Amino acid sequence: MKFIKLFTATFIAIFSLSNITLADSVLNEILSSGKLKAGTTGDFNPFSVRDTATNKYKGYDIDIMSELAKDMGVEIEFVPTDWKTIVNGVVAGKYHITGSASIKASRMKAAGFSESYLSVNFKPFTTDDKVSKFDGWDSINKSGVKIATTLGTAMEPMVKSWFPNASIKSVEAPARGYQEVLAGRADVFVTSNLEGSTLKAKYKNVKEVKVDAPRSPTPLAMLLPQGDQVWINFVNHWIKIKTAKGFFKKTAKKWGL
Repeated sequence: MKFIKLFTATFIAIFSLSNITLADSVLNEILSSGKLKAGTTGDFNPFSVRDTATNKYKGYDIDIMSELAKDMGVEIEFVPTDWKTIVNGVVAGKYHITGSASIKASRMKAAGFSESYLSVNFKPFTTDDKVSKFDGWDSINKSGVKIATTLGTAMEPMVKSWFPNASIKSVEAPARGYQEVLAGRADVFVTSNLEGSTLKAKYKNVKEVKVDAPRSPTPLAMLLPQGDQVWINFVNHWIKIKTAKGFFKKTAKKWGL
């Protein structure tokens, strides 16, 4: 903890002398207000899950962002968002940072990313009553097959590109693509290997479609204001420190990642 505080003080001193001053960064806003605002969707198990009874969040991302706030000596405030507006929230200043999001070009046009600390790949899933109908990626890309996905997620453009012959059903958060499949309104959903494992454990009738290999290996990182290099550098150096101390590995193990 003392090392983190020393790092913070040294970092601020260095960048206060640079062309991009601390006053121009949300880092100054966070330290001055004593509050780190973190955008999170609450629907990305096991990264961010909202308890509807208490309206509180838990998950891998929640632990990561809470630790960042603790090391900065500020409070954490989780701001609800959804996948289709998660970038807009960073750009508009509704929050200073987000939980894990797939790094992709469309998001990089408007927002910045931290360094990656975890990677995912994507697999197709169905239910036990339909799993025998599918054998590989090509078996999904057929007329009459309905694929459910969630608006604004990394999966939405993927499924549209991968399955031009199938019918794509995009649902809007807080609804999720996998819920459409569980309800029998769609046949297949595509998600990360990490969320897929969690869903299989939670819902016994969720089955993974056998494929030769998963697709689109993708690094995950936190979204940040694009032009705020001071804040981006601060978070990146924090990630390096916590990685060296084993924090990310320990937290990933806690959540089965």
